[in-house]
Amino acid sequence: MKSLQTAGGPFFEDLEIGMRADDAPSVTLTSGLAAQHQTIVGDRMRLALDRELAEAVTGGPIAHPALAWDVVIGQSTLFTRRVIANLFYRGLAFRRFPNIGDTLHTTTEVVGLKQNRGRPGRPATGLGVLRIRSVDQAGREVLDFRRCAMFPLRDPLGKTPHQAELDSVSSDLDSGALKTPISGWRLAEFKRRAPGLHFDDLTEGTVWEIAGGDVVSSAPELARLTLNLAMVHHDAAASPAGRLVYGGHTIGIAAAQAARALFNLVAIIGWHGCDHLGPVREGDTLRSTLELEKREPFAEGGGFVHLRSRVKAERGGESHDVLDWRFVGAMA
Repeated sequence: MKSLQTAGGPFFEDLEIGMRADDAPSVTLTSGLAAQHQTIVGDRMRLALDRELAEAVTGGPIAHPALAWDVVIGQSTLFTRRVIANLFYRGLAFRRFPNIGDTLHTTTEVVGLKQNRGRPGRPATGLGVLRIRSVDQAGREVLDFRRCAMFPLRDPLGKTPHQAELDSVSSDLDSGALKTPISGWRLAEFKRRAPGLHFDDLTEGTVWEIAGGDVVSSAPELARLTLNLAMVHHDAAASPAGRLVYGGHTIGIAAAQAARALFNLVAIIGWHGCDHLGPVREGDTLRSTLELEKREPFAEGGGFVHLRSRVKAERGGESHDVLDWRFVGAMA
């Protein structure tokens, strides 16, 4: 007798604290994958584009950080195939920067659950915080962070006991730990080879309005490329509002726009946090401003820059706030 089963991922009622998923396919970061990613989001960081420079500075052909985090987020979607929206990320930090040729394996754990307050005429929903950790083929840590997703309940009128306080999800980044993935990098060599503004030329409080927007295209292609299983990014029928653009797509474009203001941003090391303020649709034009909130110099030269990117999406003659992203970059 045949048995019919649905491969669709969990509803909110199915989730429990401590549940883990580690069976997403591992992904090798190849030059072809990097080229496809660049085509979609416009990666512009020198080290990921210039192998000779990368080998001189880091000792190898590093992958663009946005490619790495997109793949890891995609691997984490085993739990979030039915997701309604992704609300925020907290405390994303690279432990090591992967090179082209490295293979990433990711484990996702449920660490917080909270059912949303019911609203008349709306089906019940809940929030789940996931801790996402990725290692390379040698078991070396690559990424560690948390993200919060909104799930539907199987029963539109259902109730669960989950009432965790999620506002306290930590966004702290340890500056000492953030230096670990770039220890041994020859920042002075980067500065010697790359013309233009560097760390010592920057002033705290500077705000750049990035001239020229970027249209969002190839949205389902990026989701497929990174193994993202969330149905809302692939199937227009999965959401009453229609198909949504994967949040990392918006972040990737924001990163590319940030690199148009800071051509010599060596790498993005971590995120204090990233809040999705509204949905993005394919065909939207994204525009951003970039603010330098803080400089953190290194004794040996160069330093960390703490940046804030605010992104708006233009559609139908209107402009909508869609992203508030606070991240840390390294400069020479």
